[in-house]
Amino acid sequence: MSGSIYKLTEEGRRYLENGLPEANLVNSLKEPMDIEDVKARIENFGIALQWAKKKNWVKLESGKLFLVRKPSQVPEHEALRKISTGRRVDGKMIDLLLKRKLIYIEREDVVKRAQKMIGKEIDNLAPELIKTGMWRKAKIKPYNVKVTGKKIYPGKRQPYKHFLTEVRQRLVELGFREMEGPMIETEFWNFDALYQAQDHPSRDWAQTYTLKHPKYGRLPSRGIVSRVKAAHENGWKTGSTGWGYKWDIKKASQLMPRAHTTASSARTLAKLPEIPGKYFAISRCFRPDVIDATHGVEFNQMEGIVIDKSLTFKEMLGVLKMFAIEIGGAKEFRFYADYYPFTEPSVQLSIKHPQMGWIELAGAGIFRPELTEPLGVKEPVIAWGLGIDRLAMFKLNIDDIRELFSKNLDWLRNQRVLI
Repeated sequence: MSGSIYKLTEEGRRYLENGLPEANLVNSLKEPMDIEDVKARIENFGIALQWAKKKNWVKLESGKLFLVRKPSQVPEHEALRKISTGRRVDGKMIDLLLKRKLIYIEREDVVKRAQKMIGKEIDNLAPELIKTGMWRKAKIKPYNVKVTGKKIYPGKRQPYKHFLTEVRQRLVELGFREMEGPMIETEFWNFDALYQAQDHPSRDWAQTYTLKHPKYGRLPSRGIVSRVKAAHENGWKTGSTGWGYKWDIKKASQLMPRAHTTASSARTLAKLPEIPGKYFAISRCFRPDVIDATHGVEFNQMEGIVIDKSLTFKEMLGVLKMFAIEIGGAKEFRFYADYYPFTEPSVQLSIKHPQMGWIELAGAGIFRPELTEPLGVKEPVIAWGLGIDRLAMFKLNIDDIRELFSKNLDWLRNQRVLI
Protein backbone atom coordinates (compact mmCIF):
# COMPACT_ATOMS: atom_id res chain seq x y z
CA MET A 1 0.00 0.00 0.00
CA SER A 2 1.61 3.25 -1.22
CA GLY A 3 2.63 5.70 1.49
CA SER A 4 2.10 3.12 4.25
CA ILE A 5 4.36 2.08 7.09
CA TYR A 6 3.93 -1.33 8.71
CA LYS A 7 4.49 -2.10 12.37
CA LEU A 8 4.51 -5.37 14.31
CA THR A 9 1.56 -6.04 16.57
CA GLU A 10 2.17 -7.35 20.08
CA GLU A 11 1.57 -10.89 18.77
CA GLY A 12 3.92 -10.26 15.83
CA ARG A 13 6.71 -9.11 18.16
CA ARG A 14 6.20 -12.22 20.29
CA TYR A 15 6.42 -14.51 17.23
CA LEU A 16 9.56 -12.73 16.02
CA GLU A 17 11.23 -13.36 19.36
CA ASN A 18 9.96 -16.89 20.10
CA GLY A 19 9.19 -18.26 16.63
CA LEU A 20 5.88 -18.88 14.89
CA PRO A 21 3.62 -21.47 16.58
CA GLU A 22 3.62 -23.81 13.51
CA ALA A 23 7.43 -23.75 13.37
CA ASN A 24 7.64 -24.55 17.08
CA LEU A 25 5.20 -27.42 16.55
CA VAL A 26 7.24 -28.92 13.70
CA ASN A 27 10.49 -28.58 15.63
CA SER A 28 8.99 -30.53 18.56
CA LEU A 29 8.01 -33.52 16.37
CA LYS A 30 10.91 -35.99 16.11
CA GLU A 31 8.54 -38.98 15.95
CA PRO A 32 4.75 -39.52 15.89
CA MET A 33 3.28 -38.16 19.10
CA ASP A 34 -0.09 -38.22 20.85
CA ILE A 35 -1.87 -34.94 20.16
CA GLU A 36 -2.58 -34.34 23.87
CA ASP A 37 1.14 -34.56 24.68
CA VAL A 38 1.99 -32.05 21.97
CA LYS A 39 -0.81 -29.71 23.07
CA ALA A 40 0.71 -29.46 26.55
CA ARG A 41 4.09 -28.39 25.10
CA ILE A 42 3.16 -25.87 22.41
CA GLU A 43 1.85 -22.37 23.12
CA ASN A 44 -1.10 -21.36 20.90
CA PHE A 45 -1.51 -25.01 19.85
CA GLY A 46 -4.73 -24.38 17.91
CA ILE A 47 -3.05 -21.76 15.71
CA ALA A 48 0.06 -23.93 15.33
CA LEU A 49 -1.88 -27.00 14.18
CA GLN A 50 -4.07 -24.98 11.79
CA TRP A 51 -1.12 -23.42 9.94
CA ALA A 52 1.12 -26.51 10.05
CA LYS A 53 -1.62 -28.59 8.37
CA LYS A 54 -2.35 -25.82 5.88
CA LYS A 55 1.34 -25.76 4.88
CA ASN A 56 1.40 -29.58 4.69
CA TRP A 57 4.10 -29.82 7.37
CA VAL A 58 2.17 -32.30 9.57
CA LYS A 59 -0.73 -34.72 9.36
CA LEU A 60 -3.13 -35.95 12.01
CA GLU A 61 -4.21 -39.61 12.11
CA SER A 62 -5.94 -41.54 14.91
CA GLY A 63 -5.15 -38.89 17.51
CA LYS A 64 -1.44 -38.77 16.62
CA LEU A 65 0.60 -36.10 14.88
CA PHE A 66 3.06 -37.12 12.17
CA LEU A 67 5.79 -34.97 10.65
CA VAL A 68 5.40 -34.72 6.85
CA ARG A 69 8.28 -32.36 6.17
CA LYS A 70 10.41 -29.89 8.05
CA PRO A 71 10.85 -26.52 6.31
CA SER A 72 14.32 -25.07 5.89
CA GLN A 73 12.97 -21.60 6.65
CA VAL A 74 9.73 -19.89 7.72
CA PRO A 75 8.94 -17.00 5.32
CA GLU A 76 6.67 -15.22 7.79
CA HIS A 77 9.40 -15.11 10.42
CA GLU A 78 11.86 -13.58 7.96
CA ALA A 79 9.22 -11.05 6.88
CA LEU A 80 8.59 -10.03 10.51
CA ARG A 81 12.34 -9.51 10.98
CA LYS A 82 12.51 -7.26 7.91
CA ILE A 83 9.49 -5.19 8.91
CA SER A 84 10.92 -4.69 12.40
CA THR A 85 14.03 -3.09 10.82
CA GLY A 86 12.07 -0.95 8.34
CA ARG A 87 12.83 -2.97 5.20
CA ARG A 88 10.37 -3.70 2.41
CA VAL A 89 8.44 -7.00 2.15
CA ASP A 90 6.61 -8.64 -0.74
CA GLY A 91 2.95 -7.55 -1.15
CA LYS A 92 1.51 -11.07 -0.85
CA MET A 93 3.42 -11.61 2.39
CA ILE A 94 2.10 -8.26 3.67
CA ASP A 95 -1.46 -9.41 2.97
CA LEU A 96 -0.81 -12.70 4.81
CA LEU A 97 0.69 -10.98 7.85
CA LEU A 98 -2.20 -8.50 7.95
CA LYS A 99 -4.65 -11.39 7.76
CA ARG A 100 -2.91 -13.10 10.67
CA LYS A 101 -2.90 -9.75 12.54
CA LEU A 102 0.84 -9.89 13.06
CA ILE A 103 1.33 -6.40 11.61
CA TYR A 104 -0.73 -3.22 11.27
CA ILE A 105 -0.66 -0.26 8.88
CA GLU A 106 0.63 3.07 10.06
CA ARG A 107 0.05 5.90 7.58
CA GLU A 108 3.00 8.11 6.65
CA ASP A 109 0.94 11.25 7.20
CA VAL A 110 0.20 10.11 10.77
CA VAL A 111 3.89 9.72 11.43
CA LYS A 112 4.69 13.08 9.87
CA ARG A 113 2.06 14.84 12.01
CA ALA A 114 3.44 13.17 15.10
CA GLN A 115 6.97 14.19 14.21
CA LYS A 116 5.92 17.85 13.95
CA MET A 117 4.77 17.73 17.58
CA ILE A 118 8.13 16.55 18.87
CA GLY A 119 10.12 19.33 20.48
CA LYS A 120 7.08 21.48 21.24
CA GLU A 121 5.43 21.67 24.66
CA ILE A 122 2.01 20.03 24.39
CA ASP A 123 -0.88 19.99 26.86
CA ASN A 124 -2.70 16.93 25.48
CA LEU A 125 -1.75 13.66 23.84
CA ALA A 126 -2.91 13.69 20.22
CA PRO A 127 -3.95 10.36 18.66
CA GLU A 128 -0.95 10.53 16.31
CA LEU A 129 1.47 10.56 19.24
CA ILE A 130 -0.24 7.59 20.88
CA LYS A 131 -0.49 5.50 17.67
CA THR A 132 3.17 5.98 16.72
CA GLY A 133 4.54 5.73 20.26
CA MET A 134 6.24 9.10 19.80
CA TRP A 135 4.58 10.41 22.97
CA ARG A 136 7.65 9.05 24.75
CA LYS A 137 9.75 11.74 23.02
CA ALA A 138 7.20 14.56 23.41
CA LYS A 139 7.60 17.42 25.87
CA ILE A 140 4.42 17.37 27.93
CA LYS A 141 3.29 20.42 29.87
CA PRO A 142 3.50 19.78 33.65
CA TYR A 143 0.27 19.71 35.68
CA ASN A 144 -0.36 20.49 39.34
CA VAL A 145 -2.51 17.52 40.32
CA LYS A 146 -3.32 19.10 43.71
CA VAL A 147 -5.27 21.97 42.14
CA THR A 148 -9.05 21.39 42.00
CA GLY A 149 -10.35 21.58 38.47
CA LYS A 150 -13.58 23.09 37.26
CA LYS A 151 -16.58 21.32 38.79
CA ILE A 152 -19.01 19.78 36.34
CA TYR A 153 -22.65 19.22 37.32
CA PRO A 154 -24.20 16.58 35.04
CA GLY A 155 -27.94 16.17 34.76
CA LYS A 156 -29.49 13.86 37.36
CA ARG A 157 -32.83 12.98 38.89
CA GLN A 158 -34.44 15.40 41.30
CA PRO A 159 -33.41 14.02 44.75
CA TYR A 160 -36.92 13.75 46.24
CA LYS A 161 -38.40 12.21 43.08
CA HIS A 162 -35.55 9.72 43.06
CA PHE A 163 -36.27 8.85 46.71
CA LEU A 164 -39.96 8.19 45.91
CA THR A 165 -38.93 5.93 43.02
CA GLU A 166 -36.62 3.97 45.33
CA VAL A 167 -39.40 3.49 47.90
CA ARG A 168 -41.81 2.32 45.18
CA GLN A 169 -39.25 -0.16 43.89
CA ARG A 170 -38.54 -1.47 47.38
CA LEU A 171 -42.23 -2.04 48.09
CA VAL A 172 -42.73 -3.87 44.79
CA GLU A 173 -39.71 -6.06 45.61
CA LEU A 174 -41.39 -6.87 48.95
CA GLY A 175 -44.47 -8.14 47.09
CA PHE A 176 -46.73 -5.07 47.38
CA ARG A 177 -49.03 -4.04 44.51
CA GLU A 178 -49.65 -0.36 43.82
CA MET A 179 -53.16 1.03 44.36
CA GLU A 180 -54.69 3.73 42.19
CA GLY A 181 -57.26 6.40 42.91
CA PRO A 182 -58.30 9.85 41.62
CA MET A 183 -56.86 13.05 43.04
CA ILE A 184 -60.38 14.51 43.24
CA GLU A 185 -62.51 12.25 45.44
CA THR A 186 -66.03 12.16 46.79
CA GLU A 187 -66.38 12.52 50.53
CA PHE A 188 -67.83 9.00 50.38
CA TRP A 189 -64.45 7.40 49.61
CA ASN A 190 -62.41 9.94 51.54
CA PHE A 191 -64.51 9.71 54.74
CA ASP A 192 -67.76 7.71 54.74
CA ALA A 193 -66.35 4.41 53.44
CA LEU A 194 -63.68 4.77 56.16
CA TYR A 195 -66.38 4.92 58.85
CA GLN A 196 -65.66 8.56 59.59
CA ALA A 197 -68.84 10.24 60.84
CA GLN A 198 -70.24 13.10 58.78
CA ASP A 199 -70.11 15.41 61.79
CA HIS A 200 -66.50 14.52 62.61
CA PRO A 201 -64.32 17.65 63.17
CA SER A 202 -61.85 16.59 60.46
CA ARG A 203 -64.65 17.01 57.88
CA ASP A 204 -65.05 20.66 58.76
CA TRP A 205 -64.20 23.24 56.05
CA ALA A 206 -61.18 24.36 58.09
CA GLN A 207 -59.67 20.85 57.94
CA THR A 208 -60.31 19.86 54.32
CA TYR A 209 -60.74 21.50 50.93
CA THR A 210 -63.94 21.21 48.88
CA LEU A 211 -64.75 21.89 45.23
CA LYS A 212 -67.10 24.69 44.17
CA HIS A 213 -67.62 23.38 40.66
CA PRO A 214 -68.42 20.65 40.00
CA LYS A 215 -69.71 20.20 43.53
CA TYR A 216 -70.97 16.60 43.46
CA GLY A 217 -69.64 13.33 42.09
CA ARG A 218 -70.89 9.83 41.37
CA LEU A 219 -71.17 7.25 44.17
CA PRO A 220 -70.43 3.52 43.81
CA SER A 221 -73.03 0.74 43.54
CA ARG A 222 -76.24 0.97 45.53
CA GLY A 223 -75.28 -2.10 47.58
CA ILE A 224 -72.02 -0.59 48.87
CA VAL A 225 -73.70 2.76 49.59
CA SER A 226 -76.56 1.13 51.54
CA ARG A 227 -74.18 -0.99 53.64
CA VAL A 228 -71.93 2.00 54.47
CA LYS A 229 -75.07 4.04 55.35
CA ALA A 230 -76.29 1.28 57.67
CA ALA A 231 -72.85 0.97 59.33
CA HIS A 232 -72.94 4.70 60.14
CA GLU A 233 -76.51 4.72 61.40
CA ASN A 234 -76.76 1.45 63.36
CA GLY A 235 -73.62 -0.63 62.80
CA TRP A 236 -75.20 -2.84 60.10
CA LYS A 237 -74.22 -6.51 60.77
CA THR A 238 -70.86 -5.77 62.41
CA GLY A 239 -72.03 -5.99 66.04
CA SER A 240 -71.50 -2.23 66.44
CA THR A 241 -74.17 0.34 67.28
CA GLY A 242 -72.81 2.72 64.64
CA TRP A 243 -72.62 6.49 65.11
CA GLY A 244 -76.36 6.82 65.72
CA TYR A 245 -77.28 9.64 63.30
CA LYS A 246 -79.11 9.99 59.98
CA TRP A 247 -76.58 9.58 57.19
CA ASP A 248 -76.79 12.15 54.33
CA ILE A 249 -76.13 10.80 50.82
CA LYS A 250 -75.81 14.34 49.42
CA LYS A 251 -72.92 15.18 51.75
CA ALA A 252 -71.23 11.91 50.82
CA SER A 253 -71.46 12.93 47.12
CA GLN A 254 -69.54 16.20 47.59
CA LEU A 255 -66.24 16.42 45.70
CA MET A 256 -62.95 17.33 47.33
CA PRO A 257 -59.21 17.08 46.72
CA ARG A 258 -58.35 13.90 48.61
CA ALA A 259 -57.10 14.52 52.14
CA HIS A 260 -55.31 11.17 52.49
CA THR A 261 -54.44 8.11 50.42
CA THR A 262 -56.59 5.94 52.71
CA ALA A 263 -59.32 6.71 50.17
CA SER A 264 -57.40 4.47 47.74
CA SER A 265 -57.36 1.71 50.35
CA ALA A 266 -61.17 1.89 50.65
CA ARG A 267 -61.53 1.69 46.87
CA THR A 268 -59.19 -1.32 46.77
CA LEU A 269 -61.12 -3.18 49.48
CA ALA A 270 -64.40 -2.57 47.63
CA LYS A 271 -62.94 -4.27 44.54
CA LEU A 272 -62.55 -7.51 46.54
CA PRO A 273 -58.73 -7.75 46.49
CA GLU A 274 -56.64 -10.91 46.66
CA ILE A 275 -56.43 -12.43 50.14
CA PRO A 276 -53.76 -12.67 51.40
CA GLY A 277 -52.63 -9.47 49.72
CA LYS A 278 -50.34 -6.45 50.17
CA TYR A 279 -51.06 -3.06 48.60
CA PHE A 280 -49.56 0.43 48.70
CA ALA A 281 -50.03 3.90 47.22
CA ILE A 282 -47.82 6.98 47.10
CA SER A 283 -50.13 9.86 46.20
CA ARG A 284 -50.55 13.62 46.40
CA CYS A 285 -52.90 14.83 49.15
CA PHE A 286 -54.26 18.24 50.17
CA ARG A 287 -55.17 19.78 53.54
CA PRO A 288 -55.46 23.37 54.78
CA ASP A 289 -52.57 23.85 57.19
CA VAL A 290 -50.07 26.37 58.47
CA ILE A 291 -46.97 26.01 56.31
CA ASP A 292 -43.82 25.45 58.34
CA ALA A 293 -40.74 23.21 58.45
CA THR A 294 -42.83 20.01 58.81
CA HIS A 295 -46.19 20.95 57.24
CA GLY A 296 -47.51 21.92 53.82
CA VAL A 297 -50.94 22.39 52.26
CA GLU A 298 -50.12 19.67 49.73
CA PHE A 299 -47.95 16.66 50.40
CA ASN A 300 -47.26 13.06 49.44
CA GLN A 301 -48.53 10.26 51.62
CA MET A 302 -47.63 6.59 51.50
CA GLU A 303 -50.59 4.38 52.29
CA GLY A 304 -50.34 0.65 52.82
CA ILE A 305 -52.65 -2.23 53.67
CA VAL A 306 -52.04 -5.92 54.28
CA ILE A 307 -54.93 -8.41 54.29
CA ASP A 308 -54.64 -11.88 55.84
CA LYS A 309 -56.54 -14.11 58.23
CA SER A 310 -53.61 -14.44 60.66
CA LEU A 311 -52.60 -10.76 60.97
CA THR A 312 -52.04 -9.20 64.39
CA PHE A 313 -51.10 -5.79 65.75
CA LYS A 314 -47.53 -7.05 66.25
CA GLU A 315 -47.04 -7.64 62.50
CA MET A 316 -48.09 -4.05 61.86
CA LEU A 317 -45.49 -2.70 64.31
CA GLY A 318 -42.85 -4.73 62.48
CA VAL A 319 -43.80 -3.14 59.14
CA LEU A 320 -43.62 0.37 60.63
CA LYS A 321 -40.23 -0.39 62.17
CA MET A 322 -38.94 -1.50 58.76
CA PHE A 323 -39.97 1.80 57.16
CA ALA A 324 -38.41 3.87 59.94
CA ILE A 325 -35.04 2.09 59.94
CA GLU A 326 -34.44 0.51 56.53
CA ILE A 327 -36.09 3.09 54.27
CA GLY A 328 -35.90 6.24 56.39
CA GLY A 329 -32.54 5.57 58.01
CA ALA A 330 -33.81 6.63 61.47
CA LYS A 331 -31.67 5.50 64.41
CA GLU A 332 -34.39 6.09 67.04
CA PHE A 333 -38.16 5.55 66.82
CA ARG A 334 -41.13 5.30 69.20
CA PHE A 335 -44.69 3.96 69.16
CA TYR A 336 -47.51 5.83 70.93
CA ALA A 337 -51.09 4.73 71.51
CA ASP A 338 -53.38 6.89 69.36
CA TYR A 339 -56.95 7.21 68.09
CA TYR A 340 -58.31 7.21 64.53
CA PRO A 341 -62.01 6.81 63.61
CA PHE A 342 -61.33 3.90 61.26
CA THR A 343 -58.77 1.76 63.17
CA GLU A 344 -58.81 -0.06 66.49
CA PRO A 345 -56.30 -0.52 68.05
CA SER A 346 -54.34 2.44 66.69
CA VAL A 347 -50.74 3.60 67.00
CA GLN A 348 -48.56 6.56 66.09
CA LEU A 349 -44.96 6.18 64.86
CA SER A 350 -42.49 8.97 65.64
CA ILE A 351 -38.83 9.15 64.66
CA LYS A 352 -36.02 11.35 65.91
CA HIS A 353 -34.52 13.88 63.50
CA PRO A 354 -30.87 14.84 64.26
CA GLN A 355 -31.70 18.57 64.37
CA MET A 356 -35.47 18.80 64.92
CA GLY A 357 -36.00 16.13 67.56
CA TRP A 358 -39.04 13.84 67.61
CA ILE A 359 -41.40 14.09 64.58
CA GLU A 360 -44.65 12.23 64.00
CA LEU A 361 -44.18 10.07 60.91
CA ALA A 362 -47.17 7.73 60.59
CA GLY A 363 -50.53 6.74 61.93
CA ALA A 364 -51.56 3.09 61.75
CA GLY A 365 -53.88 0.45 63.10
CA ILE A 366 -56.21 -2.44 62.28
CA PHE A 367 -59.23 -1.39 60.20
CA ARG A 368 -62.50 -1.61 62.15
CA PRO A 369 -65.14 -4.15 60.99
CA GLU A 370 -67.50 -1.19 60.38
CA LEU A 371 -65.11 -0.21 57.56
CA THR A 372 -64.11 -3.55 56.06
CA GLU A 373 -67.30 -5.61 56.22
CA PRO A 374 -69.60 -3.17 54.35
CA LEU A 375 -66.96 -3.18 51.57
CA GLY A 376 -67.05 -6.99 51.42
CA VAL A 377 -63.90 -7.94 53.38
CA LYS A 378 -64.15 -10.07 56.54
CA GLU A 379 -60.42 -10.76 57.12
CA PRO A 380 -58.23 -8.50 59.32
CA VAL A 381 -56.63 -5.55 57.49
CA ILE A 382 -53.65 -3.68 58.92
CA ALA A 383 -53.20 -0.17 57.52
CA TRP A 384 -50.88 2.79 57.80
CA GLY A 385 -50.63 6.29 56.42
CA LEU A 386 -47.07 7.51 56.38
CA GLY A 387 -45.84 11.07 55.82
CA ILE A 388 -43.28 10.17 53.20
CA ASP A 389 -42.24 13.81 52.80
CA ARG A 390 -41.02 13.72 56.42
CA LEU A 391 -39.35 10.38 55.85
CA ALA A 392 -37.47 11.92 52.93
CA MET A 393 -36.19 14.65 55.27
CA PHE A 394 -34.24 11.96 57.11
CA LYS A 395 -32.95 10.33 53.95
CA LEU A 396 -31.85 13.60 52.34
CA ASN A 397 -30.63 15.13 55.62
CA ILE A 398 -32.71 18.32 55.50
CA ASP A 399 -34.54 20.12 58.30
CA ASP A 400 -37.25 21.94 56.29
CA ILE A 401 -39.88 20.04 54.31
CA ARG A 402 -40.04 22.87 51.76
CA GLU A 403 -36.51 22.01 50.66
CA LEU A 404 -37.91 18.89 48.96
CA PHE A 405 -39.20 21.17 46.21
CA SER A 406 -36.29 23.60 46.38
CA LYS A 407 -34.97 25.69 43.48
CA ASN A 408 -31.69 26.10 45.36
CA LEU A 409 -29.13 25.05 42.74
CA ASP A 410 -26.36 24.46 45.29
CA TRP A 411 -28.55 22.01 47.22
CA LEU A 412 -29.74 20.25 44.07
CA ARG A 413 -26.23 19.96 42.64
CA ASN A 414 -24.65 18.63 45.81
CA GLN A 415 -27.27 16.02 46.66
CA ARG A 416 -25.95 12.55 45.94
CA VAL A 417 -28.25 10.61 43.61
CA LEU A 418 -27.49 7.14 42.27
CA ILE A 419 -28.46 6.88 38.61
